[in-house]
Amino acid sequence: MGIRNCNFSLEEFYHLYSRGVDKRLIFFDSEDRKRFVRLLCLCNKLDPVVYRETKSKSLRDLSDGKKLVALGAYCLMSNHFHLLVREIQDGGTVKFMSKLLTAYSSYFNKKYQRVGALFSSQFKASHLDNDEYLKYIFAYIHLNPVKLIDPLWKEKGTNTEEAKRFLKNYSFSSYADYVSEKREEAVILDRSYFPEYFNTSEEWASNIHEWLKSDAYQGQSLVS
Repeated sequence: MGIRNCNFSLEEFYHLYSRGVDKRLIFFDSEDRKRFVRLLCLCNKLDPVVYRETKSKSLRDLSDGKKLVALGAYCLMSNHFHLLVREIQDGGTVKFMSKLLTAYSSYFNKKYQRVGALFSSQFKASHLDNDEYLKYIFAYIHLNPVKLIDPLWKEKGTNTEEAKRFLKNYSFSSYADYVSEKREEAVILDRSYFPEYFNTSEEWASNIHEWLKSDAYQGQSLVS
């Protein structure tokens, strides 16, 4: 499952990620993360990004309208982020990511009084061209935060129950929205554009949790 830059096609699924230049931190506090989450909505439009005009709007307001991509999952870490998207407008993936990285970099550099590139080169992408790969990336993205409490869990395994609790309470990923937590952030996701592999939230969570114990997952790493 190699990571590569790729050409994007309408209605196809992609795993996208980008990290800070030289692996630097790109999120220092919850304000940074909340700003990025709002930008996931604001930048997913054909319209130019004018953040100051949206400060009083809810995420539901920001998510209304014609979108560039459908977002199926996301996770913010300290020095990188992951997205699972489906392209629903021709060229939408590149437009969305360009707007997102530019808007967040502008915010970050102004807040922390710095200049220069924030992200390491262009974003990376992997084409999810079969069900097995798509299911794996759903798990991979949502399990990323486990490394915050157990950096070596992939190599040595982890306390499954502790990991489950941590994931459920981790605010800056879409995990909670799939296990039926009622959050405003749920409007960010466009779940109807993605296959319904599981009938209930319990089945979905069970599948994700199985990866915590899976030998197939151990050692897999797409970004650090």
